[in-house]
Amino acid sequence: MPRKLRICMPDLTYHITSRCIEKRPLMQSDKMKELMHDVINLAADKYNFKLVAYTLMDNHFHFYIKTVKKGETISRIMQFIKSQYARRYNRMMNRIGPFWNERFHDTIVEKSSNPIDVFLYILVYIGFNPVRSKYVKDPRDYPFSSYRSYVDEDYVPPVKITLHDYFLNLGSTFKERANKLLEYEDRYRKRLIQENIFL
Repeated sequence: MPRKLRICMPDLTYHITSRCIEKRPLMQSDKMKELMHDVINLAADKYNFKLVAYTLMDNHFHFYIKTVKKGETISRIMQFIKSQYARRYNRMMNRIGPFWNERFHDTIVEKSSNPIDVFLYILVYIGFNPVRSKYVKDPRDYPFSSYRSYVDEDYVPPVKITLHDYFLNLGSTFKERANKLLEYEDRYRKRLIQENIFL
């Protein structure tokens, strides 16, 4: 069966996920997550795109990327990031062979029936990945995620984050926008607690 053709257009917001080979925790150490920070910065220097949010886990990552006019396609951006990371990881670990389990998966926010709600849900969802996996109790405490960029105006992330228009339109000040996001987060937390009751 042929693979589904990827939509590659400017001005689209992509939620990207990709897993390590055999779902192994190859990015478990801080050093290997910091390596991804380095590769993201390399990509940002080379290509024109907006990194809206991200979370790095032990065996996978989540990126929120918005493509721009006259910028590279999402396929080119991700090909660079994944190949550069794999090459550098293998060299550091004296390893050979594939690093990634499959081609990256993407969901386009603007193609949904309610893009603003979908954007906010995914933003909170990827921010809470480390909480669901019991790395931390609060997503703000996790150093390999951009979630804090959306709730702490003074936070300086290790990679450049461009706050999305859907967030900027939540209010006229950062505090207003963050409070709206925190209301959404509170609803998500309550749902998460309910889900955990049945685990």
